[in-house]
Amino acid sequence: MSANELVRGDSSSARLVARRRMTSAELATWRSLVDTTAELRRVLGAELQETTLSPADYQVLLALTEANGKRMRSSELARTIDWERSRLSHHLGRMEGRQLIRRDGCATDSRGAEISLTAEGARVFRRATAPHMRSIKRHFADVLTPEQFAALGDILRALQEHLDAQAVAR
Repeated sequence: MSANELVRGDSSSARLVARRRMTSAELATWRSLVDTTAELRRVLGAELQETTLSPADYQVLLALTEANGKRMRSSELARTIDWERSRLSHHLGRMEGRQLIRRDGCATDSRGAEISLTAEGARVFRRATAPHMRSIKRHFADVLTPEQFAALGDILRALQEHLDAQAVAR
C-alpha cells in the first residue's frame, strides 16, 4: 500500500489500515506531530506576546476582524474559535478592560452579548499581524520545500475530510 493511497483515502486501503494496530513508526510520527505542533505554538506564542497580545487575544481579534461588521454574538465567537463559553467570557472581560473589544447586549436575545472589535483592538491587531506573520514564515514556511507544502496540504485535507465525516456521523 503506497503513501499516495493513504493520502487519497482509498476505501480499501482505509479498511486495511483500520484493521491493524499502529506500527512503531506510525506512533513515532504521531508523537512527532503532537510535539512539533506544541513547540511551534509555544515559539509563535512567545514571539507574539512581544507585541503585547497573547495567542488567545490574537485568536479572538482575528475572528472579529474576519467577521461581518467586525462583530459577532459571543456564542458564535465561542464556536468559531472552539472555546467553552465560560473561558471566552472571562477572557473577553480582560480584553474589554484593555479596550480591545466591546460587549453590548444582543437586540434579539436578552441573554446574549454582541462582541465588537474596537478601534484600539483593530490598531493593536494590525500592529501585531506583521511580526506574527514573519514568525510564521520563519518557523514554518521557510523550513518547507514546495513539495513538502503540497504533501502537507494533501495530508491535512485527508485528515479534515475524515474528521468532517466523523462529525456528520455523530
